[in-house]
Amino acid sequence: MSDANRQSTTPDPVEDLLTSTPATAYFWGRVAGDGELTQDCVTVRTADETSADALAAIAGAGRTDHDHRIAARESSHDASIVRFEDEYKLQVFGMLADRASAALGLPIDGQPGGYRFDTFSEYRPQLVRGLLEACGTVCFRESSGSVGVSFVHDDEALLRTVQSLLDAADPHVPADDLSETSSGGYWFGLGDDADTAAFARWVYAGSDGSGLYSTERRQKLRRSVERATGSEVGELSR
Repeated sequence: MSDANRQSTTPDPVEDLLTSTPATAYFWGRVAGDGELTQDCVTVRTADETSADALAAIAGAGRTDHDHRIAARESSHDASIVRFEDEYKLQVFGMLADRASAALGLPIDGQPGGYRFDTFSEYRPQLVRGLLEACGTVCFRESSGSVGVSFVHDDEALLRTVQSLLDAADPHVPADDLSETSSGGYWFGLGDDADTAAFARWVYAGSDGSGLYSTERRQKLRRSVERATGSEVGELSR
């Protein structure tokens, strides 16, 4: 069954979003990669309805039509390229932002962040999955017949944290050094010697049963890996 035809599992609400669970690891990966904290609000964005429903369920919040819009986004690597895509936005109000900043080192109100994700070390795949879907890109390189996976963000400290997470992953995922983008941010890609098929299986393992994934992003990674390897890798869900 394809990703598009599969009915996703809806995660259960988490009573305390700062406890260490697969759902909270995914949630905070998404927030760190494409969200922000202000004094009384945590905001997270996604371009996929499956992940939007998952994030809302984790936070115990409901979604409305007002959460959805079509947004213009500059290419992470080339500011002259603008794409129009779906955007879903979830906001959690209250003391959570202050608590998350203190516990996880997430930047708040534009202040520098320290990114302390050790509490999610048991759930590294879900954390990296959230980060990949929030600030990662996946492409198939026609010229070399290989898969390109990269992470892009304005915050250099966050990307160095992602590099550390990948370095500690099992299987080990070699990554290139950071470079600057034309839009003023930073990026790095998986190394040429990285086993992208193994990475894909690792980062999406168990995603069907948990509902913690973006249908669009998981499907794009699977198809890219299958084109590069010439063999099926399955649905990246077991």
